[in-house]
Amino acid sequence: MSIVLTNPAEMIANGAPRIIHNDKELEAYTEALFRLTALEKPSRSEVEAIELLSLLVERYEQEQYPIPAADPVSVVRFLIAQGNLTQRDLIPQFGSESAVSMFLSGHRNLTIEQVRKLSTRFKLPTDVFIPKAVGAKA
Repeated sequence: MSIVLTNPAEMIANGAPRIIHNDKELEAYTEALFRLTALEKPSRSEVEAIELLSLLVERYEQEQYPIPAADPVSVVRFLIAQGNLTQRDLIPQFGSESAVSMFLSGHRNLTIEQVRKLSTRFKLPTDVFIPKAVGAKA
C-alpha cells in the first residue's frame, strides 16, 4: 500500500490513516505529524489528526523498535560514564564510597532515599532507578 499524504486533515476525511505496516508508511505518517504539529493554530480536525497519528506512530515504533528496560545498576553505570564521574562523585547520593561500590557490584539495592537523591541529581524519574519485576510490562 502506497501512502502519499498531502493534507493531513484531508487524510482523516478520506478514511485514513490506517495502522502502520512498514517503515515507508511510518515515514509518511511521521512527516504528516511534523507538518501538523508545526501549525500555529491547528483546527479541531487537525488536532484529532495529531492525536491519531501520534497513537499510530507510537504503536508501530513500540512493536518494531522496542526499547528494553535497563536495570538500575546499568543506568547508574551509564550516568557515571556519560558524566565522566567517579564512584566518589556519588557519595552524596549513596552516603559512602563503599555503598556506591556495593550497589555497582550488585551486592546492595538502592534505598528509597538513594533513589530520590539520584533522581534529583540526574533529573530523571525515580522509576529509572527501581528494578522492574521479571515479566512486568514497562
